[in-house]
Formats: sequence, C-alpha cells, structure tokens
Amino acid sequence: MPLYETVLQEKPAIVLEIGNALTKLGFAGEPYPRSIIASEVLDHRAKNEGLTTPNRRLFDYTSEGELYDSLVEFLKTIFFKYVLVSPKERKIVVVESILGPTVIKENLARALFCHFDVSSVFFVPTHLVVLATLAVETALVVDIGYKEAVIIPVFCGVQALYAWEAQPLAADCVHNEIRRQLIENGVDEKLLTEATLEDIKIRTCFVTTAERATKYRLDGGASLTPCPDVDYPAQGDAMIKITGRLRETAYEVMFPEDNDRLGLPYIVLNAILKCPRDTRLALANNIILIGGSTMCQGLTARLKSELHALVQTDLYKDRLFVQTFKFHKAPAEANFTAWLGGSIYGATDLVLSKSISREAYSKNQTIPDFSNYDEPRSTPMRG
Repeated sequence: MPLYETVLQEKPAIVLEIGNALTKLGFAGEPYPRSIIASEVLDHRAKNEGLTTPNRRLFDYTSEGELYDSLVEFLKTIFFKYVLVSPKERKIVVVESILGPTVIKENLARALFCHFDVSSVFFVPTHLVVLATLAVETALVVDIGYKEAVIIPVFCGVQALYAWEAQPLAADCVHNEIRRQLIENGVDEKLLTEATLEDIKIRTCFVTTAERATKYRLDGGASLTPCPDVDYPAQGDAMIKITGRLRETAYEVMFPEDNDRLGLPYIVLNAILKCPRDTRLALANNIILIGGSTMCQGLTARLKSELHALVQTDLYKDRLFVQTFKFHKAPAEANFTAWLGGSIYGATDLVLSKSISREAYSKNQTIPDFSNYDEPRSTPMRG
C-alpha cells in the first residue's frame, strides 16, 4: 500500500523519541519532527522553595511514583502544547533505546494507556529503526547522545545484542570537561549553567586531528600553532574567554588514552569483534552515526582515522581482519535520524500488527520486548 494511502486513511500515529536531554515529537509519515523540546518537567519542590530554575530533567526521579507523575505531566505538554491533538484513541509510536530501564518503559505505557486512553502503543528500538532511513538491513549503529555512547550491530534486520558496547562518552562528559577547564582558567562557576555549556560546545568547540591531539597530550600543545581564542558573552556584561586549547581538547574525553582501552574507537572495534567473522566486513563498511553529539565538526573524520590506526596495532591486527571502514550519510540530521525511522515504521502496517492495544494491555500489563511482539498477549513476557 502506498505511503500516502496509509497515512490518509486514518489519523497518523504520534511518534515520540524521549531522550535524556531532548525529546523529538511529530506524526508518522512526516520527514522531520514537529518539535524538539527539552526533556524537563516543573520541579514543584524547587518552585515552592523559590529557586530561579524550577525545572528538572524528566528522568531525575527518586521513586517510581514520582517518575509516573513526571511522565504524565510531560506527556500533557507534548499533546496539548506541541502536537495539539487529543491523545484519546490515537496510535503512539515510541522510539526507545533497547538498553533503557524497564521501569521507564512500563510507566510510560501505563501513563499512555491509563491516563491518556490511547488506542495502541508501538515500542521500536532506536538502533533498528535507523536502518529504515537508509533502506539497508545491516549496519553498525553508533548512537552518541547526552549520557552515553551505545553501539549495537544490526545484521539482516536482527540486533546482535550479545555484541553491544556502551560507555559514558557523550555530551555530558564533554560539558564536564569544558566546565573543568573554564574553572581552572578562573571563570565563575555560577556562569556555567548547562545551557551555557551546551552553547559554548556547539559554537566554539570541535574535534581536532589525532596528530594534534597526541601533541597536546605530550607537551600541552607547546609545539603547536594555537587555535584562535574566542570571547563568549555570558550573563549580563560578563565575558568568558574560550581558549584555543579548550576549543580543540574538549572532545578528547571521548578518545582517552589509558590502559582500559574504552575510548570511542575501541568500543566500535570491540562491538565488531564480538560478531561472527563473516559479518564483520559488512558491519565495518556500514557504520552510521546518530545522536546529537555526533554532529560536532570533525568527529567522523577523527573516528575514521583512529579506527584505521587501531586495526594496525597488535591488539586487533591478527583478530579483526578488517581494513576498511565506511560511513553512511543519513537523509536527516543525526539528532533526529532515529525519530525519522520511527516515523517510517509508524506509517506502515507494522504499527497495526505489532502494536500493543489498550485491550491487550488491560489483560496483561507486562510490556514485551520488540522481538516478542508476535507472542500471545495472555502469556507472561519478559519486560
């Protein structure tokens, strides 16, 4: 059935991708999300205490009840402020990380079914739906978001969960490095809000080459022609000096040189190494980077050069047997490529055949894994 017929015959599904820092939302069949908003809710305790920043992150909760209340409040904002439709009897597609906490998934389903009375919910894995945007079945999906970098190989449409790799090498660690260097340079910590750090990172920082990074480690960059400093206007008349060294080295926390060998290029190669030998070449030649942290200038080139250098070392030379690495260019910005995959899934018949209906949920409130959706709903399933 053509896409436009599927979409026009009934109300399109609402597609949500709720991340640690940002949430993408819109309708199935559309090429980009309607809105990208912060994953934050009003912190009523902070508001009552008169704090100037009464918002807190959606997943900074202390109990399951608090998580449920936060999800309900957040979903109200999504439905009635941004997508501007009643969620009752609507189909919902949720793009989720396969490694996300089960408690979040279960409370999100409970909020959608019990509070908003949606007709069905379709949970789809981030690393799998990305492949729909490229029309391929095999890829090594590298998702670098706010909290962590998660790598999952997908071969012939099946996620190789035994080969996943994850490390806290993402936006949060970059922000902490920027904060550390600025405080060392005498900047008042009160000026360094999360929004300011994010803006400094986006506007001034980039990933330098492996050669310059090595010299920074050896002599602090004394032998290098420095990158120009930048003056960043902060609150009021305050001005923050962003040194050239900071601009070049902020992202080096993603490429640590230590005995643990847990930097970004290492975990990429380790994920490929865990896969069967006959799948490794296909995975190495079909790498896709998603997540907002992959949009930094120079990241793809640096990762590619690091991978080529590592496969020549004794650690991988006689084990991996891969010499080339190729990267896909997705048809969307990296920060919402996964959402676009969910939009494609939501406009197909899969949303009908694999969704969890309200009736099925009322009989058994256990949420199955994506691979178990075809099993009878009356039997217990693994969450």
